[in-house]
Amino acid sequence: MAKIIHSMIRVLEEKRSVEFYNSAFGLSVAERLDFESFTLIYLSNAEADFELELTVNKDRSTPYDLGDGYGHLAVCVKDLDAEHSRFEAEGLAPRKIVDFKREDKLLARFFFVKDPDGYEIEVLQKHGRYQ
Repeated sequence: MAKIIHSMIRVLEEKRSVEFYNSAFGLSVAERLDFESFTLIYLSNAEADFELELTVNKDRSTPYDLGDGYGHLAVCVKDLDAEHSRFEAEGLAPRKIVDFKREDKLLARFFFVKDPDGYEIEVLQKHGRYQ
């Protein structure tokens, strides 16, 4: 069987993105590989083996067009309300918390936040299938 190990997104400014992902999700640089025309930065934390790979193309000076195909990354947390408050206090501009129900049964509680490049991240309360 295959094991999903990372997802890659292209970012404009390394420092800004590394700071955001560290502040928001406790991700830190696991490895940084610098090449002539691009840099790869792998971010992780102790919660999971999965990594987020940031790619910085050195010749890029304009923001990326995310198009209409990108959806979102998702993370889960133990205390959604506390995380939402922390995001607000750190100026990360989280959107409102949503209680997602079907036939009056709670399926998920979540909020979304955008990273500095406009990528959407869904922050879910640990519940049901979201563990």
